[in-house]
Amino acid sequence: MRDLLMLLMQIPGLSGNEDRVRQAISKTLADLCVESRSDRLGNLVATFEGDPGAPSVMLFTHMDQLGFVVRKVEPDGFLRLERLGGVPERALASQAVLICVGQGRDVPGVIANKSHHATPPGEKYHVVPYRELYVDAGFASAEEVAEAGIQIGTPVVYRPQSFALGPHRVAGTSVDDRAGCAVLLGLAADLAARKSGPTVHLAFTVQEEFNLRGALPLAQDLKPDIAIQIDLMLASDTPDSKELGDMYLGAGPGMSLYSFHGRGTLNGVLPHPALVRLFEASAEAQGLTLQRSAQTGVLTDLSYVQHVGAGVASIDLGFPMRFSHSSLEVCDLRDLDALVMLLGEGVSRIGPDFSLNRDEGQA
Repeated sequence: MRDLLMLLMQIPGLSGNEDRVRQAISKTLADLCVESRSDRLGNLVATFEGDPGAPSVMLFTHMDQLGFVVRKVEPDGFLRLERLGGVPERALASQAVLICVGQGRDVPGVIANKSHHATPPGEKYHVVPYRELYVDAGFASAEEVAEAGIQIGTPVVYRPQSFALGPHRVAGTSVDDRAGCAVLLGLAADLAARKSGPTVHLAFTVQEEFNLRGALPLAQDLKPDIAIQIDLMLASDTPDSKELGDMYLGAGPGMSLYSFHGRGTLNGVLPHPALVRLFEASAEAQGLTLQRSAQTGVLTDLSYVQHVGAGVASIDLGFPMRFSHSSLEVCDLRDLDALVMLLGEGVSRIGPDFSLNRDEGQA
């Protein structure tokens, strides 16, 4: 799990530009003798056929990461950026970035931070708006920028990094949601070897960080009965987050009982009770602790998938993560391993007698 996650976090994949990530995941699946296919948007899906009498399952996570695109090239070679996704402005100054021109041609750069010795007192505690920031990539003119293949619209991401923190934890630029990708790849080998169970569509989706766009058309094509989405759960075990809830790194996977964006889309997910009971029972059977989350300000692409057709029974599962949307996020590998176990157990319990009728109790 560590090696796989470290590898995936080294691959840049801004929303709408996930091709390198998809190709790496597709190769990993092929190494497991699992066939996969992609659609026009770039979603990747591997289907494990199962009992046609059981509810079908779409089990998915997103491949993309947030970042920027080049908005303007200054005559002196500096670059101006436009944000793509929920990039926190207060975490940007002096960050290293990677300008994604193409495999083997990417250009490193740094988001400028005004020299401390030239900063007046009134500015020292001020967050500079992103539109005022610029990137120094070592160019002296706009012509040099163009010769490097950089133009308006070129993707830019935090410089890919990944490293261990102690024996069990990992820090990286895109734990959200390459950790989810690693979990599903860990599950793929088990699904390929199983002898029974429901049809499972294992999917790696695009453009989640860009208004949750990729998973919806895929769900419209697959028409699942059940959708299980894998993403981060906001950890509440740091000094600045204790009021968020009870979600701790290393304490096991998480289940969302309530998510609501609270701004913009006003969207969210209330999980289907049969699925809540399913994963509570699955955690107990595997001897796992299943942490619970209820958050405002959180949104996943499951918010839209649940509306496909006559409605899809849905639930968000995930792993605790610290420092979301920062240039370095942190997770615990033990939670990822436990999440693989939870998903495997849960999916194995979905058979022809698994009822999604909300008026029936589900053991």
